[in-house]
Amino acid sequence: MQREYYCWWSPRLQRDMEMLIIGHAGARALVFPTRAGRFYDYENWGLVEALRPSIEQGFLQLYCVDSIDRESLYAFHRPPHERIARHVQYESYILEEVLSFSRQLNPNPFVIAHGCSLGAYHAVNIAFRHPHLFSKVVALSGRYDLTVAIGSFRALFDGYYDETIYFHTPCHFIPRLEDPTILAHLRRMEITLVIGEEDPFIWTNRALSAALWEKDIPHTLHVWQGEAHRIEHWREMVRHYL
Repeated sequence: MQREYYCWWSPRLQRDMEMLIIGHAGARALVFPTRAGRFYDYENWGLVEALRPSIEQGFLQLYCVDSIDRESLYAFHRPPHERIARHVQYESYILEEVLSFSRQLNPNPFVIAHGCSLGAYHAVNIAFRHPHLFSKVVALSGRYDLTVAIGSFRALFDGYYDETIYFHTPCHFIPRLEDPTILAHLRRMEITLVIGEEDPFIWTNRALSAALWEKDIPHTLHVWQGEAHRIEHWREMVRHYL
């Protein structure tokens, strides 16, 4: 498999950002890491190997990006409005720098947003907010409402709420979405949500699925046995759904 490492100074984030690109052709898959994860985790955990046939045959090219979650959503030393503002800067980096760079390397118009756990949130959030840029989203073991505590997982904004948080919370903005152009783009997108039946985040998947159906947005919600929130499960899931 073709494998290339890139690093550049991001003017939007004011820091160096690293990325792995795996594959030589095919659909461009933007791969977000798990909570506070790194760009190399997807490869180290064997998920790239699980996709080897599709990558080697030129069907799929992975863009494994880095996270800044410890500077944004999980930067609990900063006030909540600064956390979400840093997250917005990260989205701008992905849209204006990573996607732009990927188009220069590979003109394939089919773009996938993909991730596991918090990476699934990033994938769904960016694809649903900018559906004209994405053809498919594959989200594994995701949490789509960061404003409430779920089991042992704390609410990420400590009760603070504003318009920016609303528009970055899929379980909140999808039910109230009325823009016909955005809805049309979402309705032609291939949307796959996967979650374990014992995963504490399952209710956010069901709530998001219900909201999508309410808006006549086709999608699939696959519920696996057990918690299914582990690397070995994700390896199987990507073979099935990506």
